[in-house]
Amino acid sequence: MAGRLEGKVAVVTGAAGGIGAATVEAFRREGATVVGVDLLDGAPGDLTLAVDVTEEFAVQQMFGRVAEELGHIDILFNNAGISPDDDASVLDTTLEAWQRVQDVNLKSVFLCCKHGIPHLLANDGPHRGSVINTASFVAVMGAATSQISYTASKGGVLALSRELGVEFARRGVRVNALCPGPVDTPLLRELFAKDPERAARRLVHVPMGRFGTAEEIANGVLFLASDESSFMTAATFLVDGGIAGAYVTPE
Repeated sequence: MAGRLEGKVAVVTGAAGGIGAATVEAFRREGATVVGVDLLDGAPGDLTLAVDVTEEFAVQQMFGRVAEELGHIDILFNNAGISPDDDASVLDTTLEAWQRVQDVNLKSVFLCCKHGIPHLLANDGPHRGSVINTASFVAVMGAATSQISYTASKGGVLALSRELGVEFARRGVRVNALCPGPVDTPLLRELFAKDPERAARRLVHVPMGRFGTAEEIANGVLFLASDESSFMTAATFLVDGGIAGAYVTPE
């Protein structure tokens, strides 16, 4: 099935991170020209841009430059996000911490959809483009180990994606929400090396008994970006090792 994205132009935000970088690689392997967007220079991609995706003018400029240089845009993977330590219980999280997470995790998705989808609508044919927004498994279930603004922001991404998926379904643009489970990244390994009990408390709830890999999540993004998912829109796409469907996990 090589070449599933041949001739497509994809914009990936949060491209320097684990899932973003793995997705850039997967998209390029399948023939796409990929624009890697991150806050700092050095993101992977055929064209790399340093953009603050919480700033509307910067997002407008970004899409304008991509369309001008590459001719068209077919895929948006709105993946930028943060999960800072000062986002915790609602009793402890400051308004500043709350807003910072909302801006990166939800506002940026809104802005990239607002200014990116018009470029997809400008394409010809019945299948004009695919938008994948990164939500999370925490958008569909609760946790006592709260990150209240992160959870709320991902719930917002889920609802926003559902709404847009319905709105643009008959205009040839599909919008789906990717909901990854816990992913084994260098940041996660560093965090849990300091606190093995914290890791064990989470791992016990994953039926597969392990965290996912960035490559496994990227394979889900690739499916949603390709025509293999052409009858999917407004969907909650869980790639979570079964965690959202579990009650009692295997011993």
